[in-house]
Amino acid sequence: MTTAAITRRAHRPASTRKAFIALVRSEARLAWRAPVGLVFGFGLPVMLLVILGSVPALRKPIHPGSTLTLFGEYIPVLIGLVLTLIALVSLPIPLAVYRERGWLRRFSATPVGPSRLLAAQVVVNLVIAAMAIVAILAGGTAYGVRLPSQPAGFVMALVLVTAAMFAIGLLVAAIAGTPQVAGVLGSACLYPMLFFSGLWVPRQDMSPMLQRIGDFTPLGAGMQALQDAMTGQFPTARALLVMAAWAVVFGAAAVRFFRWE
Repeated sequence: MTTAAITRRAHRPASTRKAFIALVRSEARLAWRAPVGLVFGFGLPVMLLVILGSVPALRKPIHPGSTLTLFGEYIPVLIGLVLTLIALVSLPIPLAVYRERGWLRRFSATPVGPSRLLAAQVVVNLVIAAMAIVAILAGGTAYGVRLPSQPAGFVMALVLVTAAMFAIGLLVAAIAGTPQVAGVLGSACLYPMLFFSGLWVPRQDMSPMLQRIGDFTPLGAGMQALQDAMTGQFPTARALLVMAAWAVVFGAAAVRFFRWE
């Protein structure tokens, strides 16, 4: 191999990284111009945080002598709302638009490659989710909610539930031929997920059968794991395994069925 060839090979990863960084910036600008993720994944949960935190009755202890409030129980639920809206709305619909317009196919002829476009979308949506989660935790502390007593367990649960929800979103993007189909499929997953997360009916008020079903959904397991970490208990192995299983199975299915055109 000549010196020139070695030099070109050494410079290729650096140029690819620069191209990917430029692509992430471009996707971020597009996300700002069409702020679906910012509005639904960031704005809506933060607005609900302010509304719920402004209700004095929700900030009273659930039991005499307890530090846990009903508002505190909604912090993990709002985090679940962030991940659900971003994974099932903000992530799959733009990818379906790109496929329908042929942009994914065109990227296959560039040094970046279509997989980098997919990765750039994931990175942008993860950043939006992280911003919203930080805002929810910070806002919760402003209303008297303590930070998680088990930070390691909280981070582990957060990573797994994020992986599970994004895997489902990527599978929706993989099988949806058009943005309209992506929206329908995302909505079909969205409402059951939010129900079992406890957004509309607190999980403790559900029937035992619904609670058991919820324990084996990614958001149900995720919200229970996050709530345990908030109150000082390490998440149960079952909850962590349920989230990991959803992430692996649906992630593999997304890879198997994803089409670039």
